[in-house]
Amino acid sequence: MSSGLALQADPAPIVACTVSRNVHHFDLLIEDMETELGEAWGDLTFSEAQRFLDLPQAKELEFLALALTPEDEADLGMLGALIQAAKLRGIKSILVANELKPASLHELLRLGAEDFVPYPLGNGALHDAITRLRQAASAQRVPHIVPVIETAPVQVAITNTQSPAMIAPRIGGKAAIFAVQGLAGGTGASTLAVNLAWELATIDKQKSPSVCLIDLDLQASTISAYLDLPPRDLIVDVLQDARAMDVDAFKQSLLGYGGKLSILPAPPEVLPLDLIGPDEVEALLNLATQCFDVVVVDMPHTLVMWTETVLNRADLFFATMERDMRSAQNAMRFLKALRTESLPVEKLNFVLNRAPGFTDPNGKARVKKLAESLGVKITTLLPDGGKQVGQAGDEGQPIGEIAHKNALRREIAKLAAGLHKAMLRDVMAQK
Repeated sequence: MSSGLALQADPAPIVACTVSRNVHHFDLLIEDMETELGEAWGDLTFSEAQRFLDLPQAKELEFLALALTPEDEADLGMLGALIQAAKLRGIKSILVANELKPASLHELLRLGAEDFVPYPLGNGALHDAITRLRQAASAQRVPHIVPVIETAPVQVAITNTQSPAMIAPRIGGKAAIFAVQGLAGGTGASTLAVNLAWELATIDKQKSPSVCLIDLDLQASTISAYLDLPPRDLIVDVLQDARAMDVDAFKQSLLGYGGKLSILPAPPEVLPLDLIGPDEVEALLNLATQCFDVVVVDMPHTLVMWTETVLNRADLFFATMERDMRSAQNAMRFLKALRTESLPVEKLNFVLNRAPGFTDPNGKARVKKLAESLGVKITTLLPDGGKQVGQAGDEGQPIGEIAHKNALRREIAKLAAGLHKAMLRDVMAQK
């Protein structure tokens, strides 16, 4: 580690610097910087960093790692100026935030910081952030021309290696919104969201509805992994600037899968759930429904200030659960919270994952007893899909792509067929 770089006459070539009041308060950061860069990095104070950016040695820098504590929140203006000065010189900024307030973090990201990792650093967190910066820098050096097609079908710009996503011609009528939320971890909410979206997008070989899958699980996102999608750092800006975005910009932010499904992934980093508010979510839904026949939203497991926004806009709100006490208790809490706020609980569609099959003669009775104890109807029963479900996720494909006859896939396909039939019925009723 090279210390006090701005004060050295002949500093060793470096590619990165930590910037902090005292880097020794960030022991894990020091260890990870040494692991990633060896001796090719230095540490600076904030005042030293401002001077160092004007020195010839700064031309070699790839990034600054700003190690911040709540004490630094009083100097957001200075930090923003430092980030912007670095950006003008082609130097990226990573925020290493130790108990920083979400509002402060949002402001620094808005001012130009490219990435964020919480402190204490998780295993490989800094490595992943550096890798993303370098991949983004490489992508910027390669010219990429995106065709613009004004007539339907409209091609969406993507950056992954899958087939280009196509926004199919609209089938007419009001766009449908289906939201999916797990009432407990591991109840299959994201699995349902991904496979329901895919089944709807491929339901008719001649004229399937256009489908957009939006991942709003900002802290435990799995959709990108399910579909083997590349990370997109710009999604943070998309979420925060949704109110100012137009339809064309929204299309450019999407990734495609199989030429049939469009996805707005969650940001690659774990972010606060209040990164966005009801207004931003409302704007996203407005943009998506202008472009697609069906919008499937994967929700976080927790209630957030914009859950009400999605629930009010959704045609159906799927709540996944299992036959265990944690799911039952969480379902009761969920219902109580919605009823307290006079929200439309009639939109809820309770989904029982790993439901008992025909070989369990008492299964239906137990499901009925569970529903009665909650005072709800469990309208969708999904069987255990077995090892093929995990295999599909590991291979980055919907279940239907690798196991067409899988029991879980068949039930999700039936659900999609029922929803599609209802959509077509609504379209005919409007004509």
